[in-house]
Amino acid sequence: MRTPVALLIYKRPEETRRVFDVIRRAQPETLLVVADGPRSVDEEAACEQARAATEAVDWMCDVRRLYADENMGCRGRVASGIDWVFAQCEEAIILEDDCLPHPSFFPFSEALLAHYRDDERVMMVQGTTFLPLGNDQPHSYHFSRYPAMWGWAGWRRAWEQYDVTMSGWAAERESDLLRETWGDDILADYWRHALDEVHSGSLDTWDLQWFLAMWRARGLAAVPNTNLISNIGFDENATHTKTPGDNAYLPTSELALPLAHPPRVEHNQEASQPYYDVWATKAEKQARRSEGVTQRLVRRIKAVFE
Repeated sequence: MRTPVALLIYKRPEETRRVFDVIRRAQPETLLVVADGPRSVDEEAACEQARAATEAVDWMCDVRRLYADENMGCRGRVASGIDWVFAQCEEAIILEDDCLPHPSFFPFSEALLAHYRDDERVMMVQGTTFLPLGNDQPHSYHFSRYPAMWGWAGWRRAWEQYDVTMSGWAAERESDLLRETWGDDILADYWRHALDEVHSGSLDTWDLQWFLAMWRARGLAAVPNTNLISNIGFDENATHTKTPGDNAYLPTSELALPLAHPPRVEHNQEASQPYYDVWATKAEKQARRSEGVTQRLVRRIKAVFE
């Protein structure tokens, strides 16, 4: 496989080994391994074991490694690591240590990276879909303005729009961008709150900045109609996904080749609806919690003056 593959790891040797074994079968010509450093002495052994799990390169391959001596955090390590990848590669497949790909994820990504290489409307190829197995979508993939980062591929030309610091957000947050993207005030409020947390530094992540970059550019993700990535990292060792939910350990299946391309490059709300519903449920829960807090505060204020 000609397309470079980047593997981002930290302290999960078993998950890293499983993901690396699938990469090993794909035999990319270039492998880039990005590793974060331990947060404490207690994590040193696990970090070393995770790095060792990527050393069994027994095919002709240009291996490049970027290892942090100290912990940089999710935001710092992943963002700078992907910067490093795209500084060297015009396009690449990106996998984190908990994103277990189906083997057909690689030819799918490679084909679409070539097909949309010069189409700036398409900003990423993703491997995850929440469409049910055996859905009746007529093509191999669809386009969505709602990205998912569990296994993806992209181009330097798109990543150049990424801004980990979210400069300009303070002035932009009251614009119609989020309302236009999601078509719903509750969802717009949900994302405004989430992006505020990222901007302030209270939420240590890198991917919401990429969401914002795509929404600013009105960019699209090419999404397979068959799920090609299973997130296997829902446990106490995860940074964010500590508790398994409905989307943990999603099954994967073969995506038939050659690909059947959709006739138009445009957002497909019908195919995107299952993923949209996931965020809508989260937004509604947050709105109810906020409403409950407000109601309790009002009752307390009334009690003071009664």
